[in-house]
Amino acid sequence: MTLRAVVRGVGHYLPERIVPNAEFEKTLDTSDEWIKSRSGIERRHFAAEDETTSDLATKAAQAALENAGLTADDIDAIVLATSTADLTFPSAATMVQNNLGMTKGFAFDVQAVCAGFVFALTNANALVVSGQAKRVLVIGSETFSRIMDWKDRSTCVLFGDGAGALILEAQEGRGTSEDRGVLATDLNSDGRYRDILYVDGGISQRTTGFLRMQGKEVFRHAVEKLAKTTQTTLDAVGITTDDVDWVVPHQANIRIIKGIAKKMDMPMERVVVTVQDHGNTSAASIPLAMSVAQAEGKMKPGDIVVTEAIGGGLAWGSAVIRW
Repeated sequence: MTLRAVVRGVGHYLPERIVPNAEFEKTLDTSDEWIKSRSGIERRHFAAEDETTSDLATKAAQAALENAGLTADDIDAIVLATSTADLTFPSAATMVQNNLGMTKGFAFDVQAVCAGFVFALTNANALVVSGQAKRVLVIGSETFSRIMDWKDRSTCVLFGDGAGALILEAQEGRGTSEDRGVLATDLNSDGRYRDILYVDGGISQRTTGFLRMQGKEVFRHAVEKLAKTTQTTLDAVGITTDDVDWVVPHQANIRIIKGIAKKMDMPMERVVVTVQDHGNTSAASIPLAMSVAQAEGKMKPGDIVVTEAIGGGLAWGSAVIRW
């Protein structure tokens, strides 16, 4: 028998404040139509002044626990993907651990920007299949509104805040593609491209900084690299796109999502799209989209789900999961 990390539950949380595109028209040379035509985004959520990344993550975690029919006592570890942690240290994951009332196990953050959830999922899967943990809470949570340059219309209209969570549980399988759980993952990074997507501040510079992006370059790398990593994981499982029930891509931009779907020869009817409602929530976007899709009845036990993401670094990767 083979140990598999099976999805036991999902959940998400969005801040109460909804910001439609029209709100940016008051301060920027932009319009609802301009934003929608270039990104597909219609609205996004922004955290309240007193809401932190760990606050959002905690609420998403609680929703996932409720969905799974579990309590915090059933969790052995937390892996939290974020680029906007509350403090330099300790990790946001340990804050969530405390908020949930967990006094056992361990918790840590993963930082791979928009690809963070795929990196966190891969780490959590390794913890499960190695026997290090039986149940792992995997979270993506971001407050990107805190690192926006509100004068830069090319970036500040694209991002939003939110959190999503997924619980992986150790279950026995036969070691075939018919098993439920994480079937394959693929991670990549290439530091040569750091200047096309980065934040111009940090601890050593003693400033938080703002997000900076070369949109055309990011688009070019995203479509090429995400299609390739997805094919790598499909090949590892021994399946094709015809076997895939749902693709849950990083929700960055509708043009990127459509470009990857076209390159994969995947009909958009089988692609989960939430970017219109949430904008780019970075590491939170995939688990958030998974939670929304399951609530809508789009993903059922036994479905083959492919997810992929790319973020600053550049860092990118994919995973194949039988739901």
